[in-house]
This record gives sequence, structure tokens and C-alpha cells, in this order.
Amino acid sequence: MVWGEPGKSLLFSRTVNGLTNIWKYTLASGTLTQITSGPGPDYAPMPEPGGGGIYYVNGKSSGALTEYHVRSKQFSDLVTESASQPIISPDGKRVMYITFPEVGRTELWASGLDGSNRTRLATGTRLGTGYFSPDSSRLSFEDSPLGGEAKAYIVAPDGSGLRELPVPAALIYAEPWASDSRALYVTGLAKANLKQTTWRVGLESNTTEALPEDCGFAMDASPDGKYLLNTQTSGDKVGIYEFSLSDNKCTALLPGTSTFSAYFAPDGKSLLYATAARGEMSIYRQPWRDGKLTGPAQVALKVPFAFSLSYNGNAYDFSRDLSTIVYARPGGQADLYLLSRK
Repeated sequence: MVWGEPGKSLLFSRTVNGLTNIWKYTLASGTLTQITSGPGPDYAPMPEPGGGGIYYVNGKSSGALTEYHVRSKQFSDLVTESASQPIISPDGKRVMYITFPEVGRTELWASGLDGSNRTRLATGTRLGTGYFSPDSSRLSFEDSPLGGEAKAYIVAPDGSGLRELPVPAALIYAEPWASDSRALYVTGLAKANLKQTTWRVGLESNTTEALPEDCGFAMDASPDGKYLLNTQTSGDKVGIYEFSLSDNKCTALLPGTSTFSAYFAPDGKSLLYATAARGEMSIYRQPWRDGKLTGPAQVALKVPFAFSLSYNGNAYDFSRDLSTIVYARPGGQADLYLLSRK
């Protein structure tokens, strides 16, 4: 949403009867006026600086989710449509992801890692994947519509047992599971003050408790249940952090390390995270024990191609045994138009 005439009108993309066009909202009268017409989708309006018209973009996205099989060095497309936010289950047998069939519509899907048993779990305006439970029997996800109320959910990979969780959030970023599967740690913006907050949501007690310190986005819980592994992906505090659940202390483990996701290894003795470089991607194993780093990071896997760390959320994930990488390959065609005022 942008100013049309500053202080007088707003321009934005709006979908009506399946068609997405540019509309204007006049503040004084409270009226809506359609500016562009046709099948669309039209989006990203911007007034021409001289007042002669409006720039906007028309086009559709495309893409794929691709699997890379490390041992065979073979590639295969899991999904041949615009998709992102892949998350692989801890047992390495399932994957969930988000598709973007049209502007303003997202879908959550789960399938076998080979693409079998594909099931649509939810449809919404701004869905996001969470994580699988430690035993891979359930998964979490969120719906964070812009200007609305964010909601967190858990559900089985076959779509059964859908349950909404009580989280006082205006926007949700991540919701990993506790190591005992009895709670989720949900990071988002609080409705009351838009402050970034992580909540512990008890699944048995149905209670929500805010952790006292912001330590970034919660990504994983240690197998012993004592620590959260967090990341900061932007700003002056980029890095990998640790939050101690016993004393509520946030510690910078790898400050300056730019990554999207970080995980505890299943044995609880190291951390795993990916970094991008020119033309290649590396997954590091950082020795760790009882809240402390115990040695230098080592390259656990290096692949001779690169992909984005972020695209509408996380753009990749890897299985904990490092046998499979799933990553987004966005594409599409778009054109820039100028609609002149007559």
C-alpha cells in the first residue's frame, strides 16, 4: 500500500472475483475506485514522480522445489510450480512447503520426500511453514495475514487433528517444537506493542507464556530441552544465538554468521547451519555441548551450486543426516507498465 496523493488517497493491489488489479482508496470520502482492469495480476503500484501516471507491475511467478540427492549427486523436481519454505521431517521421510498459486493466496502442502502422498493441509493469504515434531507425527504452521491476527496451528501430515493455538501475535515467524513435543516456541510480533517476542505454548495445558528476552527467531530446541537455538537474519545483530531456558539468558554463539535456519544435531553434540558463497553452498557442523561451543566449525557438506537462503521465508532445508537438500528455484515473467493520466 502506497500513497496515491499524499494525505488524500492510497494505492494498493486488490483481488475481486479472482482478478487482481490496482485500486485507489480516497480518504475523505471512503470510496474505492478501480484503477487498472483486465485479468492481472497487477501489483506494486508507484505514482510517477511528475504526477503524470502510475507505474505498476503485471506478471505471474513460477518456479519449482528441487531435491538434491547428495550420495547420487542427482537432482529431481519435487514441485513444478511457485513454491518455497521447504521443511524436512526429522526422520527424513516427509517434507512440507508453501505454494503461491496466485497473488494473495498461499497453500500448505505435505508429501513424502519422494513426492508421494501429496496432501494440501491449508489455504490462506499468508501461510508459513513451521516444523515437524521430533517424532515427525505432527507439524506446525502459521497464518499471518497482513493487518489481521496471526494464528498458529498444529496438524498431522495427512490433515487430521488440526488445532489452533492461543498466541497473542500480530505476525508469526517460526514455531519449533519442544524436545518432548509438549510445547511450541512461537516467535512473532506481539499484538499489544508489536515487540518481537517468543512464547512457550503448552499443548497439554493450552497456556501461553512469553519468554522474558528477545533472542532472535527460535529455530530448534536442544534434545535435552534446556536450550533454544535462534537466528538473527538482518540488522546489526546477524548471527546464531542460544537461549537458556533455565536462566532466561541469551548468548551469541556465532555472531556475524549469516544463515536462515540452524539446528541441533540429533545427538546434541553439534549445531548445523548453511552458508552461501559464490557458486556453492556449505553446511557447517559446529561442535557444541551443554550450552558452549567445544571447537571450531567444520564443513560437513559442500555442494557445487548455489541457491537462495531466503525467498518468501526460508528457501531451503536439509535432512539431519545431510543426505538430501530441498531448495526453491523461483522464476516467472513480469512487465513494468505506466498508466498515464488523461
